[in-house]
Amino acid sequence: MLSSFAARYRANLADLVIPFWLAHSLDHDYGGQFTCLDRDGTIYDTKKYMWLQGRAVWMFSRLYNEFERRQEYLDAATLICRFMRRYGRDPQGRVYFCLTREGEPYFYQRKPYAAVFYMLGLLEYARATGDRECFDEAVEVFWKIDAWIRNPVLLDRPALAGSPPVSSLANVMVLASMAIELARLSDDPRYIQVMRDAMDGVLRHYDRERRILIEHRALDGHDLRAWPEGRLFSPGHSIEVAWFLLHMLQFVPSEMHRQLALDVLEGSLAYGWDAEYGGLYYFMDIEGRPTLQLESTMKLWWPHTEAIYALVLAYTLTGENRWLHWLEQVDDYSFRTFVDPVYGEWFGYCDRRGELVLHSKGGNYKGFFHVPRALLFSVQRIEGASLAQDRP
Repeated sequence: MLSSFAARYRANLADLVIPFWLAHSLDHDYGGQFTCLDRDGTIYDTKKYMWLQGRAVWMFSRLYNEFERRQEYLDAATLICRFMRRYGRDPQGRVYFCLTREGEPYFYQRKPYAAVFYMLGLLEYARATGDRECFDEAVEVFWKIDAWIRNPVLLDRPALAGSPPVSSLANVMVLASMAIELARLSDDPRYIQVMRDAMDGVLRHYDRERRILIEHRALDGHDLRAWPEGRLFSPGHSIEVAWFLLHMLQFVPSEMHRQLALDVLEGSLAYGWDAEYGGLYYFMDIEGRPTLQLESTMKLWWPHTEAIYALVLAYTLTGENRWLHWLEQVDDYSFRTFVDPVYGEWFGYCDRRGELVLHSKGGNYKGFFHVPRALLFSVQRIEGASLAQDRP
């Protein structure tokens, strides 16, 4: 039943997405990757954004490891990885947010997320090449990130009297994503514990009434709903965490968390879907108040790619038709709205009605990651499930 989806995703990935980035993004003069690409691949900003460099290393390496062992995938990963490792970290070991084309530091963001994708890129590249130095550096950076999240002062973010200690869903998500990848390659039990902690963290963010995950929860029980950040819901994040949670169950089985993940997926789709124009909202206030994010009603590419894979995963795990019905709806909207059959890749930014507001294919937040990851994971899941059914 899912074979047509697998064929669609494989063709889109192999014919329109990967070729676009191979043709336009690689900087063969200075190393690294350009991500600010217009519709036809023209470069409109030569800065190198570190979290997108790490994402591209991970993606090209994963394609080489699990999609097709094409030398051009590994060569692209190597080009970006060498640039990233040479210029990406400051003397304290922190990862810059962006560099000039030549590798000079341009901006430092006091958040851990550039380091997260630096680490994931190194880890997958080490898997592709057997490079022990990359593996060891990935592990080192992981534990730095763990410390930075626990103590933001280490990233020059002082604790202020009026700001209660808060759990961020993004932090729960990134720790889980790294621990899942590390546990695939290492039997260190600490990674399992990180996943257990992340699973508990997901519960902390769960809104039982709406069956969604709220972005911020106070660790001391403080009620944050007087502030917009305490009422913030991001459908894409909530859906992404749901499938992360299902992945963690491979290492930490839990029927309660399995049901939680499925409830979050269904609740996030039902609450986050625009019944009038279609598509998932970017941000929402759970009390219907104004959000601080002016782009809240926009339709972005990445929540829809997360939903596609999450729905493929849920359907192949359960066989329940409710997931197939949602997949048909999200798939139809996504391919009508974001896919560019002329120049390849996906557009990223539409208004609430689904009209393009930017024709660019990449920027400082959109790179070679969400689209190819969702397509690859969906193909693997569907084809893997078909093979399992065919076995005697």
